[in-house]
Amino acid sequence: ILPRAVAARLKRDPNAIAEVHADVTILFADIVDFTPLSAHLGPTALVELLNRIFTRFDDLATRHGAEKIKTIGDAYMAVAGLPEPRADHARVVADLALDMLAAMADFRDDQGRPIQLRIGISSGTVVAGVIGKSKFVYDLWGDPVNTAGRMESHGLPGHIQISDETRRLLGPAYRFERRGAVAVKGKGIAETWFLLGRA
Repeated sequence: ILPRAVAARLKRDPNAIAEVHADVTILFADIVDFTPLSAHLGPTALVELLNRIFTRFDDLATRHGAEKIKTIGDAYMAVAGLPEPRADHARVVADLALDMLAAMADFRDDQGRPIQLRIGISSGTVVAGVIGKSKFVYDLWGDPVNTAGRMESHGLPGHIQISDETRRLLGPAYRFERRGAVAVKGKGIAETWFLLGRA
């Protein structure tokens, strides 16, 4: 449920953990048109589909060295660069996102149509911690979290939209397409890009 290092610390000290992490990259992925899809599927079939998709994402996150944070309905959140720092956090998340898009080719709705994702990514400084007394959740707060969420919600089906901060970190090893300006709550207008793949 919790990252191993965080769980070990909570066993030693049950007080709230909150740490600043200066160099992380956050990913949000969301299933496109999930509401109409859920209307066609029964509850059991819907949960089974989500479980198959998110289990695949869990496997990919583990393979790439990213940390799954949580699922929220039909959305999936992951991060690299915490709880253990790593210099290649942006590349880890970029490769994870590309593999997540590719993995969706194996999933279809009840009428055999492809299921698509929107993915948003941003990088920067966050606060990460565990709060509360029950049902512990390791969560993140900060501008990059909000920006990654906005990259996803304002993205396009089948695309990975990234912030300018993430694009700079990825550099020439990847291919991009300029998307343009997007309004980000609390930050104003932000330059955005589509991540197309490795160079």
